[in-house]
Amino acid sequence: MRGPIPQRPVFALFAGLIGFAVAAFAPQIFHDGDSWWHIAAGGWMLDHQTVLKADVFSFTFFGQPWDAQEYLSEILMALAYRLGGWTGLHLLFGAAMGATCAIVTYYVRGKTGKPTLLVALVGLACISGSLLARPHLLALPLLALWTFGLLEARDQRRAPHWGLLGVMLLWANMHGSFAFGLALACAFALEAVLENRGVIKDWAAFLLGAVIAATLTPQLLHGLVFPFQLLLLGSIHNIGEWAPTRLTEVSPFLIALAGLVWLGATRQMRLSVIRVLIIGGLAGMALMHARHQMLFGIVAAMIVARALGPKHPPGGGLAPGWLMPAGWAALAVLLAARLLLPTGRGDDAVTPMTALAQVPDAVRAQPVLNAYDFGGYLIFSGVKVFVDGRTDMYGDAFLGSYDAAMKPDALALGATLAKYRIGWTLLSPGPATKMMDRMPGWHRQYRDAFAVVHVRN
Repeated sequence: MRGPIPQRPVFALFAGLIGFAVAAFAPQIFHDGDSWWHIAAGGWMLDHQTVLKADVFSFTFFGQPWDAQEYLSEILMALAYRLGGWTGLHLLFGAAMGATCAIVTYYVRGKTGKPTLLVALVGLACISGSLLARPHLLALPLLALWTFGLLEARDQRRAPHWGLLGVMLLWANMHGSFAFGLALACAFALEAVLENRGVIKDWAAFLLGAVIAATLTPQLLHGLVFPFQLLLLGSIHNIGEWAPTRLTEVSPFLIALAGLVWLGATRQMRLSVIRVLIIGGLAGMALMHARHQMLFGIVAAMIVARALGPKHPPGGGLAPGWLMPAGWAALAVLLAARLLLPTGRGDDAVTPMTALAQVPDAVRAQPVLNAYDFGGYLIFSGVKVFVDGRTDMYGDAFLGSYDAAMKPDALALGATLAKYRIGWTLLSPGPATKMMDRMPGWHRQYRDAFAVVHVRN
C-alpha cells in the first residue's frame, strides 16, 4: 500500500478530472456557429499546407485580405475532427479545460490552505459562460501557465524563466488573448521594479523576449495590433459574448466579484497597489465584455490565493496514497465513456442541417442571404456565405447594413437582395422571415423550428 502523499498534486488531479468531465460531456460547448467555420478553416489549411491570408469562404468578401489569426488552434480542431469527429473535439476541449483547472488548482493549493477549493471553484466557474468549442478555450491552459510563471517569479524576487517565452510563442499562434499576457507581464514587471530597481534589466530583457516571441507568427507585427483593432470595432457589441455583463443575473463572476470586495473590506487579504489595479482592470474588462470573465476568473483566483497565504498558510497536509491511482483510473473511465458514447449533431440554433438539405444544388450555387449564426455551418457545408462570425474581416460598415436588413427594414432588405443578387435566404424564424414571406418575387420553400428557407421565383 502506497503511503501518504502531498495534497497539492491530488487537488490538481481531481480538479483536472472535473474540468475534463465538464467540457468533454457538455453538449453546450457546440452551441456556437463559429465552431463550424474554425474546423473548416483548419481543414483548408491542412489540405493546402499554408496559412489562410485571404477569404475563401464568402462571396461578399471573396479574395479580400483576411488573416487566420488563430490558425494553430483551427488546425488542431480540424485534426481532432478528422480523427474522431465531434467526439474528438469533445476530447480536445476536455483536455484543455482539464489542464486549465489542474494548473490553477495546483498553484492555488501551493499558496493557501483551507480556502483552496472555494477560491479555485469560484474562479474557474467564471469560465462557464465561455465554455464553447473555439480557440479561446484552447488558449486557457497557456494563460494559466503564463500567470503561474509570472507569480512564481515575483514570489522568488526574480525575473521569469526564459522557458516561459515558449508559452508566449505558442499562445500568439493560437489566440489573440496573448496580448493580455503581455500586458500582465508589464504590470508585474512594474511591481518588481517599484520594489527593487536592480531587477529592471532582467525584467526588461524578458519583456523584450516576450514581444519578439509574440511576433513570430504568420502575421508578424500585424498580429500584435490585431487584438486591439478587434476591440475598436463597434459591431462586436452586437455579439453576445462581447456584450456587457448583465448585472441583473446572478453569475459566478458577480459572486467572485462580491467575494473579493468582502475579502478586501474585512482585511482578510492584502494586495499591492499593482495587484489591486490588475484585478480592478480585469473586473472592468469583464463588466464591459462578458467574454473576459474567464480571464478574470483564472488570474484573480491565482492572485487572491497568494494574498490569502499569510492568514491561511498552505501547510504540508498529506492525502491517502491510493487517491492518485484512483484519480488516474477515473480519467481512464471518463475517456472510455466518452469514446463509447459518440457525440452526434442535429438541428439546433446554429446548425440548420435539415433546412439546408432541402435546398437543391442548383439553388445552393446562387448567392445566399444567411443568418449570422448559420454562417459557420454553411461554410463547413461548402456554401459561400453572405456573412459569418469573422467580424474583423467584414467590418462595421458591412455589418451595420446587414443588421439594418435584418431588423427588418423593408427598404434595406430589398436593397440587399438586389445589390448582391441573392437567390435564396436561410434565416432564423422571426421578423426578417415574415418580411420575406411578403417580399414580391419570393416564396417560402421550407420552415422548421430553427430555420426558414426562401427562394426567388
